[in-house]
Amino acid sequence: MKPVGIVGTGSYVPEKVLTNADMEKMVDTSDEWIRTRTGIRERHIADEKTATSDLALKAAEIALKEANLKGEDVELIIVATITPDMFFPSTACVVQNKIGADGHAAFDVSAACSGFVYGLAVASQFLSSGMFNNALVIGAETLSKFTDWEDRNTCVLLADGAGAVVLKRVTTGEGLLSFSLGADGSLGHLLHMPGGGSRNPASYETVNEKMHYIKMRGNELFKMAVRILVEAALEALKKANKSTEDVSLFIPHQANIRIIDATAKRLGISEDRVHANIDRFGNTSAASIPIALDEAKRMNKLQKGDIVVLDAFGGGLTWGACVLEW
Repeated sequence: MKPVGIVGTGSYVPEKVLTNADMEKMVDTSDEWIRTRTGIRERHIADEKTATSDLALKAAEIALKEANLKGEDVELIIVATITPDMFFPSTACVVQNKIGADGHAAFDVSAACSGFVYGLAVASQFLSSGMFNNALVIGAETLSKFTDWEDRNTCVLLADGAGAVVLKRVTTGEGLLSFSLGADGSLGHLLHMPGGGSRNPASYETVNEKMHYIKMRGNELFKMAVRILVEAALEALKKANKSTEDVSLFIPHQANIRIIDATAKRLGISEDRVHANIDRFGNTSAASIPIALDEAKRMNKLQKGDIVVLDAFGGGLTWGACVLEW
């Protein structure tokens, strides 16, 4: 098995910004309430004509350019999303067509907020085995299109965006070092969207009952999130023969600033080694980690040889952590 690493990153968010002041005019909430409980000050929202693949394409083009790779040469495309353009074809196939990679492999991964880490794990196996020479992994969401804007417990959190990375085989000793993936289907009801699938196909009744919106039991998720993130990160570090002291940068899923802070504290990772941007981007599900990773790189927070931990949990419930050497 040959080592695989990230050779290009990119991210993109819609131009429209929805601030907490804007939210105050929409639901019974306040800037102080949102900031103190979530850490969010603003979020980016796609317009009516913009689909998930549009955001994914923008992020992909930036990553491909940085990796000096033409779209037609991409051999594998994986899009992690829970807000696809449609049930099928996959969003990955839509992106494949738009970048001119027709004929090469493309599929979606559905693991909610853990989706990008799952996508990295899947793609790395294809490259390590030699089946493909490169891969484009994208986390992209338009959560705003599945948000109940009358539910203040969810609408203040969710946002839109996309992040992408290009993977290639790299020198031994660097790249993606280890993964820790898991799920607990018995807890799926804590974060789900009940309508639209074969269990509850679209109908007048499902629409009237708002079954096509994201449902979340925030308090119950919060209680589990820190433990799940800590355990996943420690397992991945152990597999990579690393400790928390080796970590140069910790990039967790941007769900809630209190969860991020508590997880870092439990792991013994100081604030200066944590990258958080939830205040400006909100919760973008599968897109949050690749957006944060791209931003951290462009802020010169990543140097060659740095040990980085990506850590996520999401609906399913799912969780996943990745340790990589930059």
